[in-house]
Amino acid sequence: SEAMNGAILENYVVSEIAKTYINCGMEPFMYYYRDKDAKEIDIVLEHDGILNPIEIKKTSNPGTELTRVFSLLDRASVQRGKGAVVCMKPGLGALDRDNFVVPVWMI
Repeated sequence: SEAMNGAILENYVVSEIAKTYINCGMEPFMYYYRDKDAKEIDIVLEHDGILNPIEIKKTSNPGTELTRVFSLLDRASVQRGKGAVVCMKPGLGALDRDNFVVPVWMI
């Protein structure tokens, strides 16, 4: 099913990011965020004291609406860094000045 495919993609991306950190001898500080209003961020990656939000989508045509929820991190006492949408788009790019598009194959 479509929902199961999305869950498998999310699991794959999380495990690949974790493996990258572990292979570099670093501990991956990754979190999942969901608030009382059911707004969620697939991965909040903490690196050098900065929170980097990541959304994982099966789409090959991501839009800026996918990153709106990233503003939830602005309430945190820790600085928010650049965000990313990891997706099926074939090439690396930018959604806007604060958010990147990262193809799954680059993870």
